[in-house]
Amino acid sequence: MSFDPATLVYDSNGLIPCIAQAEEDGAVLMMAWMTMDAVKITLETRRVTYWSRSRKAFWIKGETSGHVQELVDLRVDCDRDCLLAIVRQSGPACHTKRRSCFYTSVVDGETELMKPML
Repeated sequence: MSFDPATLVYDSNGLIPCIAQAEEDGAVLMMAWMTMDAVKITLETRRVTYWSRSRKAFWIKGETSGHVQELVDLRVDCDRDCLLAIVRQSGPACHTKRRSCFYTSVVDGETELMKPML
């Protein structure tokens, strides 16, 4: 069955959230936004391409840092309003040099930072 990105549910700005998950161990790496065109580009190139809301431009993960996300599988949730990109991540996913953007743990009202990946 062929997939049409137009069948996804985008917000009023034409965006859909995409969670990136590491293929090798299932770790959640990051969340970023995609447009319909970003979804199409990602599927065509197998390089995960997001939409930068601040720059209002496409953002190919790893284009400047070298920390590329190679698409293994793209999954759509049951409501068709969120994507899960299973990726092969080269280097850290977060601009802070941590493996994941989710490096702040909140336990009993206290935060604890995980150490950055060097």
